[in-house]
Parts: sequence; C-alpha cells; structure tokens
Amino acid sequence: MRPRIAPSILSADFSRLGEEIREVEAGGADLIHLDIMDGHFVPNLTFGPPVVRWLARHTALPLDAHLMVTEPDALVPGLVEAGVVRIAIHAETCPHLQRSLAGIRDRGASPGLALNPATPLVFAEEAAPWIDFVLVMSVNPGFGGQRFIAGSLPRIERLHRSLGSQGVEIAVDGGITPRTAPGLAAAGVTTFIAGSAVFAAPDRARAIQEIREAALQGGRT
Repeated sequence: MRPRIAPSILSADFSRLGEEIREVEAGGADLIHLDIMDGHFVPNLTFGPPVVRWLARHTALPLDAHLMVTEPDALVPGLVEAGVVRIAIHAETCPHLQRSLAGIRDRGASPGLALNPATPLVFAEEAAPWIDFVLVMSVNPGFGGQRFIAGSLPRIERLHRSLGSQGVEIAVDGGITPRTAPGLAAAGVTTFIAGSAVFAAPDRARAIQEIREAALQGGRT
C-alpha cells in the first residue's frame, strides 16, 4: 500500500483552521486526523462532533478520528453523522469492546483499535476480526510535539507479523518525521499521522512529501 500521510490538526493553528486544512489537502495529504479528547482519559480537551461537522465542509479528504475519551460509544453516532469515516477507540475505555467496534462498523465507519505505548498487543490480536486498522501510539497521548518512543518499533513489527495476513492495517501516531518514517514503514506501517512535523513546517507540501518519500524508502528495504 502507498504510504498515507494524515496530518493531525492538533498541531494546526485553530484561529485559521479551515485554511490550514485546505493547505495540507493541496499539499498531498491523504487523510485529516482528528484527536478528540475529553480531559479525563487524557489530560487535554479538544473538540467534538459540532466542530467536526464544520471541519468537514472545508475538505474532501476522509476524516480519521482517534477517540481519547472515557465514553467513546456516546460520540460515535455524532461523529459518523458529521462525516468521519475512520474511528479508533481504546480498549481501556470499552468494557464491551466487540460491541463498540461492531457499532462503529454498523454505522458505516471503519473501526480501529488504538494502543497506548504500554497497552498489551494481545488486545489488537484478539480484536482482529472486528477491526480494519490498529493505531499504535508511539508517544503517550494527550499532547502534540512529543518525542518518538523507540520501543514502539518492535511492537509494530510483532503486530505486522500477527495481523498483516488478516488484512489489518497499521497506523502510527507520535514523533513522525522523515527520520522515523523509514523504520516504521519497514516494520509494516502504512498510515503515518504527523502533527508538528507538518503544521510547524513553513512548507506543508514539502513536509508531507518528505515523510512520504522516507516511508517509501523504508518500505523498499
């Protein structure tokens, strides 16, 4: 699969968010990544379905949401209605994980499982029949601009060995740069979620291109 780049708007300028989204879309982004936080599961608070509904008017790109919230089931209907097509949830927040994942698919979105750096991989392995992708957090979620946790790489390699044959895609979020992308691509990552590496760059199109080219290089090794 061609490496997909998903700029995370957590690192965007919220005073001109529509312009920021249109700029990365013109620059070659494949998805727009939405970090949805409730201030409980993670120590930060962002936005919900009403803002997402507004954002959807400013892009033709698919919207990809990561729910860092204690009650994800309550948000899924509004997010799908707002235009989100991919939703990742955390096993730690879902006492009935299979039902939550099936509920995302039943509403027409693609279900994914997000794994924090210390979350056992067995959650994803057991959930494989009900997910389309795993979102591996290579930082502890909550804030942008964090440094990549090196121990994420062997975790991704193991996931790819166990889930790749089942058609489960691997996405990664945290510390994504042209320097980290080659090793991640070689380990099996196909979707790269980048926040500050894109939005802090003066040339967003070039930043997206550099991450993609680095991932392509790693994927050929």
